[in-house]
Amino acid sequence: MSDNQSNNAYWSANIRLIAVCLVIWALVSFGFGILLRPMLSGIAVGGSDLGFWFAQQGSILVFLGLIFFYAWRMNKLDAEFGVDEE
Repeated sequence: MSDNQSNNAYWSANIRLIAVCLVIWALVSFGFGILLRPMLSGIAVGGSDLGFWFAQQGSILVFLGLIFFYAWRMNKLDAEFGVDEE
């Protein structure tokens, strides 16, 4: 694979990973916390309904999880394309 093709494949995989993480974050924070909140109101979590929980705490926890997932996956991607720091 040429250098240019390798760079394009690396950035394509990176942009795809970013897009997936952003879609998950938007679904959890905007979808579950705002749009789907009436459907989630019957499910109790910690003394409040699930939609409220997602709006207040769940989206933050998912965001933190996505940060760690992104870092882990990018380390693997860097090693795969030979641009890791080791």
